[in-house]
Amino acid sequence: MLTRLSLRARVLLIFAGLAGAVLAVLAAGLWVAGASLAGRGVPVQAMLDALALAALIVGFGALGMIVWIWFLFDRNVARPIELLAGGLRTGQTPEIEEARYLADLGPAARDAAEARARSAEALADAVAEHAADLQREKETLESILADIGAGAVMTDPAGRVMFYNASAAHLLPGIALDRPIERHLPGGALEAGAARLAAGAAATDLTCLTSAGQRLWGRMRRVDGGTLLILNDRPPQHPAPRDLLETLRRHAATLVPMLGALEGPIPPALAQAIQSEGQGLANVLRELTEAMSGDATRGGAGLNELAAGLDLAPDQPRLVLLADAAGVNGLLRHLDRRLREQGAAPRLAAEAGAEAEASEARLLLLWTGAALPMDRLEAWLAEPPDPAQPELTGHEILAAHATGIWTEARDGQARLVLPLPIAAGRPDSAGLTYDFALSRRGATSSRLADLTCVVFDTETTGLDPVADRIVQIAGLRIARGRLTGERFDTLVDPGRPIPPASTAVHGITDAMVAGAPDMTAALTAFHHFAEDTVLVAHNAPFDMGFLRRAVPETGAHFDNQVLDTVLLSAMLWGQSAPHSLDALTERLGIVIPPEARHTAMGDARATAEAYLRLIAALEAKGLDRFEDVLAEARRHRRLVDDANKPAGDAASGSGPSAG
Repeated sequence: MLTRLSLRARVLLIFAGLAGAVLAVLAAGLWVAGASLAGRGVPVQAMLDALALAALIVGFGALGMIVWIWFLFDRNVARPIELLAGGLRTGQTPEIEEARYLADLGPAARDAAEARARSAEALADAVAEHAADLQREKETLESILADIGAGAVMTDPAGRVMFYNASAAHLLPGIALDRPIERHLPGGALEAGAARLAAGAAATDLTCLTSAGQRLWGRMRRVDGGTLLILNDRPPQHPAPRDLLETLRRHAATLVPMLGALEGPIPPALAQAIQSEGQGLANVLRELTEAMSGDATRGGAGLNELAAGLDLAPDQPRLVLLADAAGVNGLLRHLDRRLREQGAAPRLAAEAGAEAEASEARLLLLWTGAALPMDRLEAWLAEPPDPAQPELTGHEILAAHATGIWTEARDGQARLVLPLPIAAGRPDSAGLTYDFALSRRGATSSRLADLTCVVFDTETTGLDPVADRIVQIAGLRIARGRLTGERFDTLVDPGRPIPPASTAVHGITDAMVAGAPDMTAALTAFHHFAEDTVLVAHNAPFDMGFLRRAVPETGAHFDNQVLDTVLLSAMLWGQSAPHSLDALTERLGIVIPPEARHTAMGDARATAEAYLRLIAALEAKGLDRFEDVLAEARRHRRLVDDANKPAGDAASGSGPSAG
C-alpha cells in the first residue's frame, strides 16, 4: 500500500508519525510529573495550570519544529528527488536550484543523463547509415510506384492498413494507417481474392469498387502474412472492337465441336479442311487480340487460383493461364452456382494438348446429366457475376479475354468449355515485400507503445465550452510510437464574431474563418480522421468539452478513450511541478517555434512530441498499459479532471496549472 504513495507523501507520513510520537512522549512526561507533584501535596489547580502551560510551550514548540523541519526536507530533499526521478526517466535532467542540498546526487543525476544522451547519440549514429539505406530503398520504391501511377496498399493479417503511397491516398480518400481496408474497398472482391490466394496463388488479379463507387483494377498478393494491393483507376487496355471480337471468337471456337454433330456423308478431306480452317480462324483471332492489347494487361493465373471456391477434379495438370483471375474465377463461380441451382454438381477440370491447341488449354465445368441449352447459357452470361458491378457481365469478361464458352455433351457427361491461352515461360514474380511492425502487434494490445492515437488541439473564441465555439482544430496521427505523417488541420467558422482578446492569443480573425467549414462539417471530418483511435491532448477535459458539447449540433459523437499529457506529466514529476505545455516541453527539451505557439497544429505537434517522449518514461515507471495509466490518473484528479467520461459529464474548464 505505502509503496504506491509518492516519495513526498511517504516523507509526510514519517514526520506525522514523529509528531505523534513526540506528543505521546510529552503526554507520558506530563502524567509522570503530575503524579510526582500530587505526591508532594501540590494543590490540584496549581498543578494543572503549571502542567497545561508546560504542555502548550513544549507541545507547540515541538510541533512547530517538526513542521518546519518537514517543510525544509520536503522542499530541499523530497521534491528535488521527485523532479530528478522524472528527469532521469525522460532523459532530461534540468538544473534544479534546491538540488544543491542533495550533495552529489544532483550532479550525479546530470552526469548520468548526459552519459545516457551520449550513448543514445552514439547508437543513433550507428544505425543512421542503415536507416539511410532503408530510406533510399523506400524512396526508390515510392519513385517507381509514382512513375507507373499505381496505388500501393499493404495490410496486416487482420486487414488493417500498414502502408500506402500517395497514389493510394488519391484513389482511396480517407485511408489511414491502422484502419481497416474494408472501409474503402467493401464487398466480396477482397474475400474472393483472398480465397484465390488461399488456394495457392502467389498473386491474383483484382477488380473492385471503392466505398465511393469508383472501380479499381489491380493485383493482390500475400506478403509476410498480410496483403499487398497494387491498384489503378484505369482499366486494362483491351481491343477496341470488343463485342465483335467476342462474337467471332465464340463462333470460331464453336465451329470445331459442331462438326462432330453433323450427319450425312462428308468427305474426310473436306471435314479435315473445315476443322483446320476453324482452328486457324481461332488462332488468328487470338494473335490479333494479343497484338492489339499487347498481352501485358493480364497476368498469369494458376489453375488452383481460377478454381478457388469450386470443386476441382483430382490429378489436374499444373497450368498457368493468361487470364484476369478475378474475372474468370468470378465467371466460373457464377456458372457453378447457376448449375447447382439446376440440381447439377459440377467439377472443374482442365485439358491441354490433344484436341486443345498446344498453346491453349480448355477449362471444363463437368457434370453428369443433360447438356445445358445454349440459350440458357447465353442468359447466364448476360448476368453480372458480381452484383456490385452490374455492368460487368459474363459476356464482358469473355470479350476482355477474346474468348468464348460453349456447352456440349461427351462421354456421358455434360460440360461447359472455356478456352484460354497458356502463359508458358511467364512465372509470377515475387513482387514487393515490406515488413512493418504493425503486423506484429497484438490484436488487442493496450500497451502505450502499440496504441494508435490522434494528438489534437483546438483554438476557440473563449474558455467556456458551453458559450464559446471552436475556430481551429488540428490533429496528428501516431501509430506504434511514431508520427505517421497523417495530419488534419482546418479553420472553423464559429458562426459568431471572434472576440479581440481571443484573436490576441491565437491570431485568428473573422476574415480568416470566413468561408471556412462550419462546426458540423469540420467536426464530422475530424471524427472520421480520429475514429477508432485514442485521443491525446494537453488538458484534455477542456478540448473534449468543446467536442462533446457540440454533439447535438454536429451529430459527431467522440466516444474515444482519452489520454491527457497534464496527467502523464504529473505521474512523472509530481503534482507540485508546473504542468503547462510550455513547462512540459521545456523539461523535455522540445522547442516550440514562437509563431507556432497557440496555433492548433503547432500545439498539437508539441503535444505529440511530448507524448512520444513520455511513453518510455512511463514504461520505466511500470505504467506501460492504457489501463495502468487510467488507474494512476485517479490519484491526480485534484490537478485536472478525467476526460474519460460520458459526454454529459464532460468537464467545462481547465486545470489550475495546465494551460
